[in-house]
Amino acid sequence: MESGRFVQMLMLALGSAFILAGEAPPEALATYQPYKVRALVTAQNLEAEGFERILKQNRNGTFSKAGWNHYGPGYFELDRNTGVLSSSGGMGLFWYAAEEFANFVLDLEFMTEVQSANSGVFVRVPGPPISDAYIYNSWEVQIYDSGDGIHQTGAVYDAEAPIRMASKGPGQWNRMRITFVDDHISVEINDEKIVDWDAEPRGKVESFAARGYIGLQNHDRDTQTMFRNIFVKSID
Repeated sequence: MESGRFVQMLMLALGSAFILAGEAPPEALATYQPYKVRALVTAQNLEAEGFERILKQNRNGTFSKAGWNHYGPGYFELDRNTGVLSSSGGMGLFWYAAEEFANFVLDLEFMTEVQSANSGVFVRVPGPPISDAYIYNSWEVQIYDSGDGIHQTGAVYDAEAPIRMASKGPGQWNRMRITFVDDHISVEINDEKIVDWDAEPRGKVESFAARGYIGLQNHDRDTQTMFRNIFVKSID
């Protein structure tokens, strides 16, 4: 058998084996570039609705962490050309320090690396975080496809479960929209409302503030979660 023909048949066999195992073949993994996947909603559309980008884009098109700080272990790496934030290590919080928000709508996109990737979006963090106390005094919208109930993607962590799992799963961008008005919080994943709740102290949350900071969690060193297109709109 010719060597070229043998290599071709071997690659086909390997690809079939990976597909049967529920995984992408090596060549697919090598060519998959999630950074280049088009945004689920355009900046122009969001800005027309009154949203402001809080992961800033410079005049030359590159992105910047200006206005953001980090508390705790780990960090978020920013691809300046695409505006994609990738979590590393943890547990820590990457928070937007330039402004506190009371009533607002937060719109962003996230993608997990694997099913077990763990992260979350914190809202109304009361004051600059200088200890882990913020965990018990602010709300986290969970990102964890392996969880159940109040610990799965879309849940208000440890407090209110989503009506169903609306995440597309690892390797795909998901759109999340969080609306917080007074004590009412709603969560939409991929344009489906899955939480609609009058917040009250529950689970790990002992109390919560009327206003606060927005933050992204980097949970651990074993898995990665990515964020992009982070926009917020204040509601009077």
